[in-house]
Amino acid sequence: MNLLERAGLLLHILRWRLTWNRRDTAYLSPEALPDKFKSARAAVELIPDKACAISCGIAGNARCSIFFWALRERFQKTASPQGLTWISVGGQGGRGRVPGTVEEVGLDGLVSRYISGHTETAKSFLRLADADRLELHTLPQGEMAHVIEAQARGEREVRSHTGVGSFLDTRVGRGSPVTPNATAQYAHADGDEIVYSLPLIDIALINAPYADREGNIYFRNAATITENIEAARAAKKNGGLAMVSVSALIDRDEESIGLTADEVDVVVIDPRNEQVGSVLQHRHWHMLTAGADVDENKAMARLRFINKVLGITPRRSGLDLALARLGAKTFVDNVAAGSTVNIGVGMAEEVCRELCANPTRQRITFTTESGPYGGLPTPGIFFGAAINPLRLESSAWMFHHYREHLDATMLGFLQLDSDGNINLSNRGPRMLDYVGPGGAPSIIESANTVLFIGKWMLGAGISIQDGQLRLDKPGKPKIVERVDEVTFNGKVGLADGKKIFYVTDLAVLQLTEAGLVLRAVMPGIDIERDLLANTNARIIVPTAPETVSASIVTGKEFELSWAESS
Repeated sequence: MNLLERAGLLLHILRWRLTWNRRDTAYLSPEALPDKFKSARAAVELIPDKACAISCGIAGNARCSIFFWALRERFQKTASPQGLTWISVGGQGGRGRVPGTVEEVGLDGLVSRYISGHTETAKSFLRLADADRLELHTLPQGEMAHVIEAQARGEREVRSHTGVGSFLDTRVGRGSPVTPNATAQYAHADGDEIVYSLPLIDIALINAPYADREGNIYFRNAATITENIEAARAAKKNGGLAMVSVSALIDRDEESIGLTADEVDVVVIDPRNEQVGSVLQHRHWHMLTAGADVDENKAMARLRFINKVLGITPRRSGLDLALARLGAKTFVDNVAAGSTVNIGVGMAEEVCRELCANPTRQRITFTTESGPYGGLPTPGIFFGAAINPLRLESSAWMFHHYREHLDATMLGFLQLDSDGNINLSNRGPRMLDYVGPGGAPSIIESANTVLFIGKWMLGAGISIQDGQLRLDKPGKPKIVERVDEVTFNGKVGLADGKKIFYVTDLAVLQLTEAGLVLRAVMPGIDIERDLLANTNARIIVPTAPETVSASIVTGKEFELSWAESS
């Protein structure tokens, strides 16, 4: 990007920062409209005590901000409603820093139970859970989406092999509860499956781009759809209310209606509705909409610049970039061209960047669990959207699609153990440390090949000299004898026929029937001194493991290509 483009983005960020608290919960269109059109303030008056509410959206995409603010205002003024159960499938918090997220309703007494696939960003809820003032539950995002879809059909639960052998399996783990004194259970083992459920949804809160004057809802120019359609239909089926905030009114367009007027009870017009974080819907970014065709590299540079300024995306070191190249090389060596792929957050995003910087990009169909099909997955606060998506589907549709068509996924990890088990859900003993499994269990269940991307140690000092790595100071091992929480069970995955790799900054491991096998080592790394001395996991070392090319370390003359058979 040139200086003028950077200046424009800095102005965009500054404008957002200066106005991100701005809202008018009493706003009502001056037009004469049907009774279902209400102010946000009037809409939340319809939410009773003890109701079960769901807010849709993921990360900074399609935040239901006006409903969050209006409900917070009502509770602070009247102490009602009380004792709500709140569901958010994807992560919707602002890490205690950004206003207008689901954290606005994380107030003592307002919400007494929170259920989410990804909890890490919802700090207000985690603080209540830490103080034993809130019951916290977590479930895989795919199964949550499918339970919501089932409720729309009048059903209460779904059965799935997802999570067998993990903490979600009540034969070996706790199931859905995270807080120790939780009274509910939304996952229980039955044979070789787990039965997942959710409380019946009474209130569905949705952010959509537009409505017409009859109350039909349109997702044209949205960045994601997530659970919007299924949640609205579930609330209606359960005798509850579907509430949608939109940015503006448009003329009726029969062919592009996303939710019909009879599927919606309340429409709130909020001129400050966002498409994604920092982007008002009436100034939507075309690059994130279905069918867009912009320069991917330029678009991604804009998003990365914004995340960097906001402090969302970590600053990547030379070692991180080498790890990304190693991940990309491992990917093309083990995944066929033409594959459908899911990309997780963190270092997996950097692997994706390497794949897209090479001709390999043209032979991969990227997808995101929140619904974008095709295009290039977006990072940071924009996670869940995609640049140039071919189309937008619902989360439930995408997880169904994964079961039949997902070839590979790349995900991060917090810990790995001797049995190939992965912990990617729990950082430590406090509720404030809890991350949640996100969509990972559902995605792994569907994928034929799984690559976990991360570091061998935390806080290690590693230098790069002449195309080789040198371990100057050991850190805290992430590869351990036994993980603190089993998010993914390696033996179960292996029994299901999956190819499973663990790509680290020092070496590549593969899970086999015999155990963890060392497949490749970064140049300069000594197996005994640097690897085995810094793990208590059992690792099988073959006679001559591959030494990684120096081009992966330096990036010089680094190229990716599929095998001819692909």
